[in-house]
Amino acid sequence: MSIHPSLNTPEKDKKHRSVLKRSERLRMMSEKGTWKEGENVYGLPKIKTLKIKIKKEKIEKAEETVAAEGAAAAAATAETQAKAAGTKPAAAAAKPAAKEAQSKASAKEKK
Repeated sequence: MSIHPSLNTPEKDKKHRSVLKRSERLRMMSEKGTWKEGENVYGLPKIKTLKIKIKKEKIEKAEETVAAEGAAAAAATAETQAKAAGTKPAAAAAKPAAKEAQSKASAKEKK
């Protein structure tokens, strides 16, 4: 029988459990190599569990660095594609055109 969705608690609202079930302790101990198949399952040692919290600032910084790296990579690929095609990158080509437009506008103002 399944649980109704309105009674289900989301993962973020669940509290950290410091006491593990026997099966969870056995799984962790077998991963570490301190318990082997066939050994006694009673009287197992306590296992320290840690809940890792990531601060929001660190998450935001990580997202910013990923975005910055993505933008830098995109700019680098655009330059390499432009060099391969034998043309100037779009940003470099736009600068002379903007200067020409400014010089024409200033020439009209002087007349």
